[in-house]
Amino acid sequence: MKIALRLALLTALTFSAPLLAQTFVYVSEASDGNIARYSLNEKTGALTLLGQTSAGGKVMPMALSADHHRLYAAIRSQPLRLMSWTIDAQNGDLLQANETPAAASYPYISTDSQGRFLLGSSYDGDVVHVYRLAADGKVIAPPVAAYKTGHAAHSVISDATGRSVYVGNLGTDRVLQLNLTPDGSLTPIGSGFVATEAENGARHSVMSPDNRYLYNIGEMGGIITQFQRQPNGALKKIAEWPNAVAAQYHLQHGRERLADYNDPTPRIWSADIRITPNGRFLYVTERTSSTVTGYRVNKQDGKLTLIGSWPVEKQPRGIAISPDGRWLIASGEKSNVTGSYAINRRSGVLKRVGSAPAGGDANWVTVVSY
Repeated sequence: MKIALRLALLTALTFSAPLLAQTFVYVSEASDGNIARYSLNEKTGALTLLGQTSAGGKVMPMALSADHHRLYAAIRSQPLRLMSWTIDAQNGDLLQANETPAAASYPYISTDSQGRFLLGSSYDGDVVHVYRLAADGKVIAPPVAAYKTGHAAHSVISDATGRSVYVGNLGTDRVLQLNLTPDGSLTPIGSGFVATEAENGARHSVMSPDNRYLYNIGEMGGIITQFQRQPNGALKKIAEWPNAVAAQYHLQHGRERLADYNDPTPRIWSADIRITPNGRFLYVTERTSSTVTGYRVNKQDGKLTLIGSWPVEKQPRGIAISPDGRWLIASGEKSNVTGSYAINRRSGVLKRVGSAPAGGDANWVTVVSY
């Protein structure tokens, strides 16, 4: 009887107690040519550096496969390449590196939700490329499609259906709206684009988890533009929010930062935009002020309400949010650490809870849990 009781208690504990996830953070260190690997403590938000994986060049944007078992990265130094690794779900190691020649230099890569394609936007080449993914997740070259974007394509994402693709086109102040066909072709939806504010510099975009809205951050104006997604994938602009820190930090309107950029004037220089998995909070980075700004997202109409702004790592190019929505990770291009921040579940306020060493020119951040 005692043995049976113990077995029953053990069974109850097994099925009632939540299992603690294994969460790993990857940060690309461009000037060092490495990807830093961290573990993230799910209880405290503490970061622990596990090591670095050599990428063999100027590594910048990263993306996860649809099944989250492979990590992709773009190398932006010669020879241009797309790298991929299998992720060890037990310890976060990056294994079995594979490389594929890249047709352009990509500041942004992403994968579609069905695991069929890897997409890359080229700032220098004014083009978006689509690569087919093999059954084992490896990138197949050459790309199956190329779509000319206009000047300075800075991001490319697909929606939850995998049928629509959106490109932040910094040089034309547009978000391109495109169909992604089963064979990987890209074709315009309607006019092929929607406009943001003039000289805003449409940069990164994020879809709401319910696939109803797209939010874009402008690099030079720092304006967040909200678009409503229509059934056919077309976007309709419905609201804008101004940069939240320009007045406080005395920032002038930004300018496109080409290779010969040399201007000491403090200017708006926004970078990344992310939304929590439950869709309640949205965050953006601003590099000149080294801040992250947070917004509450209205459940009914997706409108934003400013929560506040917080200092983070110096010149934050990239942020990411853990799959459970509890932690925000920030890198700094001029910081020697990567920081972790607790997201208050009720208010969305950020609180710094940890940091770990980072290499040179840390930029892209990717988080995965198992």
